Amino acid sequence: MSVQQLSTFSVDRYDFGVEVAAVQEVIRYQEMTRVPLAPGSIGGLINLRGQVITAVDLRHRLGLPPRAPDKLPMNVVVRTDDGAVSLLVDRIGEVVHASSDDFEMPPETLAGPGRELIRGAYKLENKLLLALDVRRAIDISVNV
Repeated sequence: MSVQQLSTFSVDRYDFGVEVAAVQEVIRYQEMTRVPLAPGSIGGLINLRGQVITAVDLRHRLGLPPRAPDKLPMNVVVRTDDGAVSLLVDRIGEVVHASSDDFEMPPETLAGPGRELIRGAYKLENKLLLALDVRRAIDISVNV
């Protein structure tokens, strides 16, 4: 049995986790510059202390309805081989410790746009935590 430290966040009614080691930082809403002709999953570009970072809207990537206009997204900035990328999420959670014994692959019956972005799920005491595949989530060439 191994234990993973996961940084958690919510999008719509779903709880997600990514390995803490992949997270650079978590920040409040940042003004975004829209990118003309960019796919809908690109929320825009943010300036993080002089570094321009692409913001990927997880609601759009997961095929969920748009965020209410009065609700601002939060940013989970993750490290990738190509640099930092922001994941736009609804709410920030906490760091949880999850056992590999509680991890299950996604069932074949799980359908919908987000299936390709989920590595599996951790059955925690009071919720199901979906393990987000960050690489696939930010790869807009992966159609979901």
